[in-house]
Amino acid sequence: MKYVDEFRDGKIARRLAAAIAEAADPARDYRFMEFCGGHTHAISRYGIEDLLPDNVRMIHGPGCPVCVLPVGRVDAAIRLARRPEVTLLTYGDLMRVPGSGGVSLLRAKAEGADIRMVYSTLDALKIAESEPDREVVFFAIGFETTTPPTALALKLAKNKGLANFTVYSNHVLTPAAISHILESPEVRKLGTVRIDGFIGPAHVSTVIGTRPYDYFAEEFEKPVVVAGFEPLDVMQAILMLVTQVNDGRHVVENQYVRAVRPEGNLTAQREVAEVFELRESFEWRGLGEVPYSALRIRPAYAGFDAEKRFDIPYVPAPDNPACDCGAILRGVKEPRDCKLFGTVCTPETPMGSCMVSSEGACAAHWTYGRFRDPAGARRKAS
Repeated sequence: MKYVDEFRDGKIARRLAAAIAEAADPARDYRFMEFCGGHTHAISRYGIEDLLPDNVRMIHGPGCPVCVLPVGRVDAAIRLARRPEVTLLTYGDLMRVPGSGGVSLLRAKAEGADIRMVYSTLDALKIAESEPDREVVFFAIGFETTTPPTALALKLAKNKGLANFTVYSNHVLTPAAISHILESPEVRKLGTVRIDGFIGPAHVSTVIGTRPYDYFAEEFEKPVVVAGFEPLDVMQAILMLVTQVNDGRHVVENQYVRAVRPEGNLTAQREVAEVFELRESFEWRGLGEVPYSALRIRPAYAGFDAEKRFDIPYVPAPDNPACDCGAILRGVKEPRDCKLFGTVCTPETPMGSCMVSSEGACAAHWTYGRFRDPAGARRKAS
């Protein structure tokens, strides 16, 4: 396949839907979690759930880096940005995530803080170079996909001697979150849902490969299929998961062979390993403290670590008690189960991070109108 339209062919989609319906055992239910927010949007955008039999259910996971960032980290960034000597730079989605009391970076900017949106880490470096009198801090977030660019920015800053550039690192790791969902007693107390298999993330897997998922398949006997973001990718992955469950198998399969290799991107992995090391623990929204699930800057680059330079303490803060974002990230609830969804919480007035990010489940349901279907109902494909 050479062109994107070939990954969205309606005839092939109907054939895949028929194959899934034929393979699905009517005597059992299938519950698969798509970890990545990109898959959640593909499922909503293309109406994939409408093509599935009633006993095959997709569960939204915590694969949205903006969504899983806890309130305490947003609060810390806002406190840092309000320092008169600091220019805080970050990606656009983060600007509107509510912190404590509903205060966001965008609101702090309106109140006078020097907070700017950038499109890349190179943009952040250019600003640091052009404004040597400012303390330029890059508010870095993301899974394994966005970590290599941050590592390269830190290496370039060190080579250039940019003494006014630092990074506030909030990079998190996918495998640790999957493991926590499956085995953590704390998460179970918060509420869990049965999961029969996972659709593995696409972009993350181009970096880390498929091998890190072997543990889940073997230890928890859960099949994993790494899939691309196009609708036919997702549907083929669902068929592969159904087949594995029927056969009693639990292995890692790679549907996204055009971009993902078992070993991943070794060059990117080396760059990250040079600059970052594991944190012992890191709080995730909806999952609590997750051991060894995030990265901090190594001592060799401590001069570019905003947490050390500005002595940024982490103070945990509660989520909005009326917002069900945490339960949605765990797959326990769907967006329309939240009483705020579509009323006071919309993309224009987000109450929680799941409605802010372009990868959030609530944003996907709102954007593509999934919430308009009656609860539990599904339009059947003709």
